[in-house]
Amino acid sequence: MKRNILVTGGAGFIGSHVVRLFVNKYLNYNIINLDKLTYAGNLANLRDIEDKPNYTFVKADITELYEMRRIVKEYKIDGIIHLAAESHVDRSIKDPFTFARTNVMGTLALLQAAKEYWESLPEKYEGKRFYHISTDEVYGALELTHPEGVPAPFTTKASSMDDMAYGTEFFLETTKYNPHSPYSASKASSDHFVRAYHDTYGMPTIVTNCSNNYGPFQFPEKLIPLFINNIRQGKPLPVYGKGENVRDWLFVEDHARAIDLIFHEGKIADTYNIGGFNEWKNIDLIRVIIKTVDRLLGNPDGHSEKLITFVTDRLGHDMRYAIDSRKLQSELGWEPSLQFEEGIEKTVHWYLENQKWMDNIISGEYERYYEEMYKNK
Repeated sequence: MKRNILVTGGAGFIGSHVVRLFVNKYLNYNIINLDKLTYAGNLANLRDIEDKPNYTFVKADITELYEMRRIVKEYKIDGIIHLAAESHVDRSIKDPFTFARTNVMGTLALLQAAKEYWESLPEKYEGKRFYHISTDEVYGALELTHPEGVPAPFTTKASSMDDMAYGTEFFLETTKYNPHSPYSASKASSDHFVRAYHDTYGMPTIVTNCSNNYGPFQFPEKLIPLFINNIRQGKPLPVYGKGENVRDWLFVEDHARAIDLIFHEGKIADTYNIGGFNEWKNIDLIRVIIKTVDRLLGNPDGHSEKLITFVTDRLGHDMRYAIDSRKLQSELGWEPSLQFEEGIEKTVHWYLENQKWMDNIISGEYERYYEEMYKNK
């Protein structure tokens, strides 16, 4: 079936992987990539598919309702995968208003534009879908009940959650929301609007909450690409507090596969958690990154350990996140495809082999290039 799918934030980290997957897999779909091209949006992430006949890029701001109305109608959009968001917690602490504007009002504008267009059609909501990607941070924090002496990594097999020994609690789809940062509060609000549009207007919506993603094309303010680049350059590795905070890590291509599956087969008005069953303390994760980068650069084992620098902890820093993805596995058959060692090896290789991509971002050259390209459009 011919479809017109709008992916918002498609020039960003997760979005670019979703766009690439859909463009290459669904030749009968028109994939419209909508991105504002803020600092985290980079069309260089999609150079390998930018000339495909079923791919279109549109530069726009999701907070501008009139533009969302025009785009949804002009491209006859029947499915939306909504990833566009401000996502860095440190930035949200310094500038919460931008996060509220983009994540809350942007989502609301997109919902309203889709509602108006779909309700104007003879078939109305039939065959339509609004898929909203959220975060595990909306759930708040879990207790770190087993902080000492826990081996890592843990299994990626969903049937072996007892091996994830940092705690006995996990975020379920029914876990009560309890956001602690401006970022997570803005995402929680947007989730509520998406669900409200289903309950009030009957819009066919789905929400997913995912754990920390890692992999190629991630903006280098995030932990893994930042530390890979700092090790390469011999710069300090800033670690919040004592590095005891625990996160569940998911390889971005596995997340894209989950999005594909849920978009096509997930239940309307339902929620799915997407996680890697792969908990790591930050300090343990950092040591794995150091070991991997040093080996691939030909440095002696432990050479870059001296770069670890403990810094003042982040305000409101949640101790532990851990996603229970068994609903997604049991209902739709998804599970992570990579062990963490494979994923981190693949990730480190990519960043070391794509230093020009990284250097263009660090220098700001990528932003100047696209500013020049779109200044008269």
